[in-house]
Amino acid sequence: MENNSASGYWKATLGLLTKILIIWFVVSFGAGILFAPALNSISLGGYPLGFWFAHQGAIYIYIALIFWYAKKMGDIDRQFDVHEE
Repeated sequence: MENNSASGYWKATLGLLTKILIIWFVVSFGAGILFAPALNSISLGGYPLGFWFAHQGAIYIYIALIFWYAKKMGDIDRQFDVHEE
């Protein structure tokens, strides 16, 4: 991989990681702590939504993030021709 291509690859990779970490922070800290009082006015399965997000909902989002990361990272690898066969 050429130097210019390598810097583009890492720029794309760090951009993806930045997006994932922002989503992770909003879900973990935002939905579980900061927005919990507002979310608690909504009920899901008999439990306040803020409680549900802090204990179960966040896990579903984390699993979705893992699959999204794997797909997008594969796309970036193919774009810069560093994918595995």
